[in-house]
Amino acid sequence: MPPPVGTQEARVEHPAGKLWPRPRPVLLLIWIYLCCGLEGRTQGRSESSEWTSWGAWSGCSSTCGQGASVRSRRCVRISREHACGGDSHQYRVCRLPECPSGAMPFRELQCALYNSRPVLGDQAIYQWVPFYGAPNLCDLNCLAEGHTFYYTFGRVLDGTPCSLDSDGLCINGRCLTAGCDGVLGSGNHEDNCGQCGGRNSSCLFVQRVFSETTPPSGQSYGYWNVTLIPIGARHIRVTDRSRNYLALMGSDGRYVFNGDWAVDWPGIFQVAGTQVHYSRTNDRDESLWAAGPTGEDLHLQVLFQEPNPGIEFEFWLPRDAYYVLQSHSSPLRQPQIREVEVGPQEAAPSWTQPAPFSPPREQPIETESCKPCPGAKGRSQRLLHYCRSDFVFRARVLARLRVGEETRYDIQVQHSYKNWTPLERREFLWAPGACPCPLLVLRAEYLVAAQRHINYEGTLDRLLLPHAGYARPWTPREDARIQEVAKQCPQAPPAG
Repeated sequence: MPPPVGTQEARVEHPAGKLWPRPRPVLLLIWIYLCCGLEGRTQGRSESSEWTSWGAWSGCSSTCGQGASVRSRRCVRISREHACGGDSHQYRVCRLPECPSGAMPFRELQCALYNSRPVLGDQAIYQWVPFYGAPNLCDLNCLAEGHTFYYTFGRVLDGTPCSLDSDGLCINGRCLTAGCDGVLGSGNHEDNCGQCGGRNSSCLFVQRVFSETTPPSGQSYGYWNVTLIPIGARHIRVTDRSRNYLALMGSDGRYVFNGDWAVDWPGIFQVAGTQVHYSRTNDRDESLWAAGPTGEDLHLQVLFQEPNPGIEFEFWLPRDAYYVLQSHSSPLRQPQIREVEVGPQEAAPSWTQPAPFSPPREQPIETESCKPCPGAKGRSQRLLHYCRSDFVFRARVLARLRVGEETRYDIQVQHSYKNWTPLERREFLWAPGACPCPLLVLRAEYLVAAQRHINYEGTLDRLLLPHAGYARPWTPREDARIQEVAKQCPQAPPAG
């Protein structure tokens, strides 16, 4: 029969001489798709097996202390040749209240089950106690009391501690430790973000170098902010290789160590819900380390004593905390925050403006509550203080603060009559007590005789105005008097 009008049937010659219709391209593709799909479904059903869902966890193997619980699942096989991959049983650690004092340990209880029972093929009976010197810790190795031999009664029960000082538990004759998920033998660990079995994808790594070499010109050495360590930080590491000192401050403004010009001994400090390990060797190499996570913001500072070779710091942060760090500009490359008390006629210097965090331990002094104190007067007192002092200079008082149990003056040095080391244009002058004697008045100029105060390590220098020291309002007449005294003081070092 001829094909319909408008169609043309292609034919292909068979090797035997017969002619077959050539299949159309669309029909050929549909036929291949259906054949392959059916074959794939048939192979999948014949070659795969599936697990059922996990059952409920069993009770704990122990009635107190630490033990193990188990859950199981069943493999549904389509064919005998292909089994399910994985384990049919899963064990996890269960922790119950601590065992009462005098309770028999689990391994000792298992050995005691064979007490007064013949076990060696004769009528001899023994009392058995655990023996921990055998190679396999998960065998029930029991020592015969009063004898020098032990006997192995097979495996210990699941959930038996591997040894006296081990966190592992025996499961099916193997000593397994729990992963971060509590499953014995899972091998899962927390990543740097604190995620069990994670791949550090939920947090970001911060690694920087604080490279400011010295404070800006015209400012004295002192505390400088290095970085903010936001809440949630983990694996914190800081390294400093200089004679400077690292200092750590909590979110409440209280120093954890090396604060208020006092250098602490190395050690372990509890802060922000974690332990901070602070070490210092050879008076040059400093480091601190904390596992975290921190429960509050911390502020890392440095107490400058010499040019900074670079402070390396690193930590891991949750992503939201990382953006907080990026937007927090004040702790990075900024001088220490200094609150100042100034008079109504004088504005505070630009570098003394408040910042996001200010140490609350620094409080302005209530001068009204301070009692007047006698000053050092007379030629003999002037001569005595000048000769015994390390520094004699003329200075203007810019600010006054109470820092702990001391008073700190921010002064501007106008002229130096005597000094052991060169003075900066701006210095801090320290005085003992909240109401020191003499009490210096803001914006006034004084002729001051100060001493050099050195910390116990011999590395921290500062100016100290002793109690009942010499500080007289400066006048041209006072200037002439002190210069006359300078000629009479023996071995007075020249001014620099």
